[in-house]
Amino acid sequence: MNFSKLHGAGNDFLLFDGKEGVTVEQLAPLVSALCHRRLGIGADGVLVLLPTGERRARVVYWNSDGSPAAFCGNGTRCAARFAAERWGWREMVLETGFASIPAVVEGTSVTLQLPAPAEVREEQTFVVHGSTIPARYLMLGVPHLVLRVAWSDFWNHPLDPLAPLLRRHPQLPADGANVNFAKAMPDGTLASRFFERGVEGETLASGSGVVAVALVAAAEGWASAPVRVVTASGRELVVAFDGVPPAAPTRLTGPAEWVADGVIAADLLSGCGSGSGRRG
Repeated sequence: MNFSKLHGAGNDFLLFDGKEGVTVEQLAPLVSALCHRRLGIGADGVLVLLPTGERRARVVYWNSDGSPAAFCGNGTRCAARFAAERWGWREMVLETGFASIPAVVEGTSVTLQLPAPAEVREEQTFVVHGSTIPARYLMLGVPHLVLRVAWSDFWNHPLDPLAPLLRRHPQLPADGANVNFAKAMPDGTLASRFFERGVEGETLASGSGVVAVALVAAAEGWASAPVRVVTASGRELVVAFDGVPPAAPTRLTGPAEWVADGVIAADLLSGCGSGSGRRG
């Protein structure tokens, strides 16, 4: 099978072309092996694009652990760039488990037009190891928890053990949530870090996480629209609002960069059923 690797602000993905006959059924059992950072190609997730009409395609997404997810913001932006390069589409609609999302590609920049969150909760207090943590929950295709922090060592501050405990906190829905940490910077940007479900660790960026952070920050007055969000990769994403945050439709813009094209070798495919191996 042919694949392409792209990243959206450091969030990296393997993309497959449904026009080449790649199917959901073929890919699903291979995902965790393909995404393994040592035994596979390495990625935060896998996507397949399946054309459904004129400049329309269904996008199916899996996290790196093989679990399916309704939506991935940066993955969808990479899917749009893929369709632009492979199929010549510059404007399109990408059908995800969250919504049918219009996308526009201009060079390496991709803009998604996203609906308002399906759910926005008022600030809650979460107790972790005796500390009280204020945070807000939003559902943007996938669940997000947004925390404002004031760490002086923001980019180096350890996320463990706080992030994993919040990710599965009993006050959240059964499947937990992605955990997003944000800090307002003197230059007006937001610095953000992300601990993601399905990866079960920190990623360099999260598209839907950036939108969640921007909606909360704008609603609470610690960022101004359009909100510029700097990620751990150093890449910047911009969120504009088509309504009043936090329950507002948004436009997410940022880079979707091509890394490589390749062919999955038989050795990797033959090892997909043998388990993930010992960890230590």
